[in-house]
Amino acid sequence: MHKALLAVCLFFLAAVAVLGARAAHAASAKDIDQEATAALNALYAKSPGARALGEKAKAVIVFPTVYKAALVLGGQGGNGAMFQDGRIVGHYNIGGVVAGLEAGAQAYSYALFFMSDGALERLNSVKGFEIGMDPNIVVVNAGAGANVSTTTAQRDVYGYVYGTSGLMGGVSLQGLKITRLAK
Repeated sequence: MHKALLAVCLFFLAAVAVLGARAAHAASAKDIDQEATAALNALYAKSPGARALGEKAKAVIVFPTVYKAALVLGGQGGNGAMFQDGRIVGHYNIGGVVAGLEAGAQAYSYALFFMSDGALERLNSVKGFEIGMDPNIVVVNAGAGANVSTTTAQRDVYGYVYGTSGLMGGVSLQGLKITRLAK
């Protein structure tokens, strides 16, 4: 009985992952741009600290909606846009596998502020930038982001998770990989 339930759950998760990935890749560059701009404006309205970081950042990548679904195993992913000097200069995908004692589904917005040329070079020089592998990435709750300012910011990359909806215990960013899209 347990093996049958596990097989059904794994099939369900695989189907959700495949459908979610297809929907994410089907979005046009124009749609991604509009959604990323709206998500960044929403973050700036909620967090003055994020706005201050954005003014000093070398680049900001915004993933307006990252979808996550898991039942012990699962996945998460979404598409976003990179802003430099107030304009969009590229499109990126974020995705990864979830494993652990998690169950449910949720969506959230995620913004990464690249504060140094070195961090931006690492993103562009590899075939994927992995969150959780770089010790100079700090994840900030958008509500607590008012405590981060350009005078206290000393890390290469700051990440904001905000606009969370759905039913899951938390947002796990470990193991997420960011890759540039050819849009």
